Amino acid sequence: MKVHTVPVSESVGLHLSHDVTQVDVVNGFKGARFCRGHQIRKEDVPILRSMGREELAVLLLEEGEVHEDDASLRLARCLQGSGLMLEGPSEGKCSLFATHRGLLSFDEEVVHAINEDTDWVLATLPPNISVEKGERVASFRIAPLIVKEDQVARVEKLATPVSVLPFRPYSVALVTTGREIAEGLVQDAFEPQLRKKIQFYGASFAGHSVVGDSKDEITKAVRSFLAEETSIIICTGGMSIDVEDRTPEAIVNIADDVIFRGIPVLPGSNLMLARTNESYIIGAPACVVACHHTSLDLILDRLFAGVVPTQKEIRRWGVGGLCRSCTTCFYPVCSFASRMH
Repeated sequence: MKVHTVPVSESVGLHLSHDVTQVDVVNGFKGARFCRGHQIRKEDVPILRSMGREELAVLLLEEGEVHEDDASLRLARCLQGSGLMLEGPSEGKCSLFATHRGLLSFDEEVVHAINEDTDWVLATLPPNISVEKGERVASFRIAPLIVKEDQVARVEKLATPVSVLPFRPYSVALVTTGREIAEGLVQDAFEPQLRKKIQFYGASFAGHSVVGDSKDEITKAVRSFLAEETSIIICTGGMSIDVEDRTPEAIVNIADDVIFRGIPVLPGSNLMLARTNESYIIGAPACVVACHHTSLDLILDRLFAGVVPTQKEIRRWGVGGLCRSCTTCFYPVCSFASRMH
């Protein structure tokens, strides 16, 4: 890279080596009218002259060099997946914003690999969290003004798309277990919470059944919702190791495939997920009634985005799966919670 002084009239197509300040007394403005690295256009020439500029210090790139804006834009083309809009480059930085609500999806190992080159700065939100429309999910830039072509080519080869997966408008049903609730001695408290949760995903509520503690009652209630092709059926209660807890046994009896039983997240470690045809059955422990955020919220985010976690993946959720104290719940609020339902 070379810095060279040229007449303004001959500067079109060249890059500024520093900010060019404009003082506009009439409009009360003082600041950078053209920023470092800006490529001079034909229409910029009269503006620069009105600012008293007859010569400019500009950048002359040598072979094998890439300007920061161009480098950032090339990485942006590799990272920008579905559900994202690009802002930038500006002073070498680009940002990606969600175009709709959904699940943020990307390979975090790619981010680590890109950042191994200390000239690159790539920062993102955590993967697999729900994000809102207009939310910035990633920003990146090159630290120096000029970078080598092989550094840009390296990240282009490494980069894979970042995407925001839209939530699907599934139908959700609730099966509440417990003799004390079925007999009217205790009122079910989860239905209003569940209705509020699924509104976030644009889902519909397919119905609510309250049954006793027997395996046959639970099985019959779940099968009735399966017959209606309900997408997700949540069974609450009866998920611990007590001899009277029959919910897991009923789910196993119905399911084609038990994806996992038990999850290293607190509260909600006794969560269970199974599949029958195109429907999912969730066994949710009693804590989902008492706490706003539990392991159930993590699973719902994934299911509504069409991303079903594997048993192997679930066993890695212990890091970040411990919850933090909150006075608004009987149980703590999860450190992994990305929103309030």
